[in-house]
Amino acid sequence: MTSTSPKNTAQQYWDDFYRDREQKRSGGPNVLLVREVTSMPPGTALDLGCAEGSDALWLAGLGWRVTAADVSATALRRAAERAAEAGLADRIDWQRHDLSQSFPEGSYDLVSAQFLHSPVAREGERESILALAARAVAPGGVLLVVSHAGWPSWQQEPPFDYHFPTNAEIRDGLGLARDEWTVETDELLTRELPGPDGRPGSRADAVLKLRRTA
Repeated sequence: MTSTSPKNTAQQYWDDFYRDREQKRSGGPNVLLVREVTSMPPGTALDLGCAEGSDALWLAGLGWRVTAADVSATALRRAAERAAEAGLADRIDWQRHDLSQSFPEGSYDLVSAQFLHSPVAREGERESILALAARAVAPGGVLLVVSHAGWPSWQQEPPFDYHFPTNAEIRDGLGLARDEWTVETDELLTRELPGPDGRPGSRADAVLKLRRTA
């Protein structure tokens, strides 16, 4: 496990977030990641904001060599323990990064950013991180960005002020040359998401899958 980022607000916030919650060992991979990646041949993958490692473990189980980055040491420790229990420790490199300060080295066949939202991010920070993510995609590889498109339907009062960018805004922020990238998925979808009290609800998510020209 590589430690590269200094202590700062993001680290404090996310370490507190995970310390205050029990590990979700039953948590599976993000369903939209599964939908978009299952048909891809295994290669090298970069999982940005890996949390407790569900996506990284799923990818490693399919044969991918995964670099998984997160700002929280607590989340990374739990993720590494899960990988060891699953016999996948040798397929995943856990790295601690505040992605606004440092970024994993190398190029990858898949760079995945699943719900990379943060209430403590500075203005423009997410855009800068996604631009670095695009640069890390190897020729012929894929950048997969899955984002929330708004608050859940049952969230009457948002807990903090946040702008959920559209896929068009994400693409504009990346500033990619059109002749170097192909859009494979550009979709807005709504999924069922019950509220904390069990009442029916939904949430809209956006999927952007871009392939770099080989």
